[in-house]
Amino acid sequence: MELSTRQKKIIEIVKKNEPITGEKIADLLGFSRSTLRPDFLLLTFSQLLIAKPKVGYFYNTHKIEPLIIKDIKEKKVEDVMSVPVIVRSETSIQDTIIKIFLEDVGSIYITEHNHLVGLVSRKDLLKIAIGKINIEEMPISMAMTRVPNIAYIHGNDTVETATKKLLQHEVDSLPVVEFIEGEDLNHLKIVGKFSKTLISRLFLNLIKNES
Repeated sequence: MELSTRQKKIIEIVKKNEPITGEKIADLLGFSRSTLRPDFLLLTFSQLLIAKPKVGYFYNTHKIEPLIIKDIKEKKVEDVMSVPVIVRSETSIQDTIIKIFLEDVGSIYITEHNHLVGLVSRKDLLKIAIGKINIEEMPISMAMTRVPNIAYIHGNDTVETATKKLLQHEVDSLPVVEFIEGEDLNHLKIVGKFSKTLISRLFLNLIKNES
């Protein structure tokens, strides 16, 4: 069952203020009681809310929790993705190391002419830093994992699909990409990042919703 934005707001109001009357909910939303009557009927008929005469509406945890979980699983990646940290391929390894720690991320994505060409992780950079190379002059392109050896996802993938891909490839994050037609081949434009940290935040929001 797909709830409207207004119905989701009603559920949230009831959760925070139960028991609460229909009149009070209508006042908080700025609608008349009669306007909201179809919403109340749907939410009580589906047992998402419990209505008690002369008392008000209650939040039905046992029905709402699976609905929230389903909503998170089916969210699109483009609705939750974060901003990727990017450097150009000619950036030195030293500057890349500095950036990854300043930005406090697990991976940095590498681009050429705005196209995704590779990535490096903290672990990669640590191995490089303790080696006998000149990190001040060597470009990060000499140390990155290159496309097509990078797993990626698209903005219209679901959070569930993206999470499975994270686990399948045993990585901390995935670039969110769009295909751009080049002269000879498809190029990848990076538009976001989907990470384990992001999943943790979604899970925390779920816990807060249920508490």
